[in-house]
Amino acid sequence: MEKLTIISHPVLQHKLTLLRSKETKSCEFRRLLNEISGLLAYESTKELALKRVDIETPLEKMQGEEVAHAPIIVSIMRAGNGMLDGLLNMLPFASAGHIGIYRDKFIQNTVEYYFRLPKDSAGKEVILADPLLATGDTAIACIDRLKQYGVGKITMICILVSQEGVDKLLQFHPDVNIIAISKERDLNGDGHLLPGLGDAGDRLYKTTD
Repeated sequence: MEKLTIISHPVLQHKLTLLRSKETKSCEFRRLLNEISGLLAYESTKELALKRVDIETPLEKMQGEEVAHAPIIVSIMRAGNGMLDGLLNMLPFASAGHIGIYRDKFIQNTVEYYFRLPKDSAGKEVILADPLLATGDTAIACIDRLKQYGVGKITMICILVSQEGVDKLLQFHPDVNIIAISKERDLNGDGHLLPGLGDAGDRLYKTTD
């Protein structure tokens, strides 16, 4: 079964082009990432289980369907926070968690500085959000921690991915599905995606010129 899904919808590709442009200002970057994340919510939840419920329309009684088990949306901080509102707007029944992990280039390892999940996370499906999957190290560390808490199926949603990052993540976690808009050409010497969109966190929060 294919574990990487690339969504080539024209509207998403249009918004991605704007997101990539260095001329796009921080406020517009935040809006675009929010909109893209909401659209990606459809693809990442298409296999959620449904249950039958009794309702009444203005005209008659009927049976409808609603999501049986609400997922947890987990943001990989900082940049994942830029996707969180878009996902929660589309999935208001979901709960949310945050993981703060970064790769320290001096010690050549990942460092965790924050971890918070809802108390009832065991067995629940997780949508893991981070705009960029580059080397894969941070994503792997986050998934390691999620599995320690006994969560259920994990789907990672990104804007851009590298083949190297996808291969490495699936080597350690072959059960995880990855959804993205583009698979990038390469990584540079600093581990940045090419052509990419720059540092998503910096562009979201205007922390560099």
